[in-house]
Amino acid sequence: MSRHSSGKKEIKKTKKFSSGARTPKPTVFILGFLLIVVGIFGVLYNPANSIGNSSNPIEKTLPWKLSEAGILSFSPREEPVFTAQEIEDPYSPEDPDILKLISFESGDQNVQALLRIPANVSSVPGIVLLPGAGVSKEGEQGLAVELSKMGYATLTLDQRNKGAINVDRDLELFRAGLEPVEYLMVYDALKATDVLSAQSEIDHERLAILGESNGGRFAIIACALEPSLKGVIGISTSGYGTEETDPASVADSEAYRFYLSIDPDTYLSALPPSRLVMMHSFNDTVIPYELALRTFALAEEPKAMYNTTEETHGYTASMRPDLENELAQILS
Repeated sequence: MSRHSSGKKEIKKTKKFSSGARTPKPTVFILGFLLIVVGIFGVLYNPANSIGNSSNPIEKTLPWKLSEAGILSFSPREEPVFTAQEIEDPYSPEDPDILKLISFESGDQNVQALLRIPANVSSVPGIVLLPGAGVSKEGEQGLAVELSKMGYATLTLDQRNKGAINVDRDLELFRAGLEPVEYLMVYDALKATDVLSAQSEIDHERLAILGESNGGRFAIIACALEPSLKGVIGISTSGYGTEETDPASVADSEAYRFYLSIDPDTYLSALPPSRLVMMHSFNDTVIPYELALRTFALAEEPKAMYNTTEETHGYTASMRPDLENELAQILS
């Protein structure tokens, strides 16, 4: 299904002295002590007794779990660890925005992001911004500037692989009991929410997430998993329609469950009370409008959809009025 790694132990007898008494060497005492310590550690650290042990080896030690219905969940997240450095703004030098380079820990690496804050404001609402595939945090600053003019701070991520995905490779990782990159990308978005909320300029009770194209898919999943997000805006995005696929046409049940876990459509019922907003062109050049419409139809209220006519993919200026109105409603 495709989507756009014997040895023998030598035992030595204790040397007998002429007195007939058996006097062990000091090294024997040390060896015995070490064996006792190892034995105790083995009892205490028996994986069979570990917390969270599961009959499914994939779910024994990883920070995520997958339900039978293909719903992801993650272990409770620790307080965010990040650095922030104010930098010059080459993307919109005429605007007085504050721009910071953020680096935060997420899973197995540090994620780089740009935090844009409107000038002369306090307790501003915040938006996690996920670019589409192939777009960097710098390349998404045009939309970030527009959002700043509306009065919103943004934390724009450099997504892993610049938002591109390899479903076949991720399925291999899943089968091997390793963490698929797409799971890590969802977790990055969740950690970004924590980092944004931790900024002194941000009102942590008014947070949302916005994604374009592939970024919109991860945004929908992250919003369903994070109650602090008041809403999600998906621009030029859609689900995959996995539930409409005949499971018999998939290699096996585990593969089907994995496909469900990376499909935004799987998480739509978990979105409310967060609001879903979709914006899509009737003439989108990458993701057909019909796919977006199917995802929207599957979603529950509260929701809204807006359409444009440009032959393009991604945010356009014609979306601005509806975007501004929806953000005002979500983050009021």
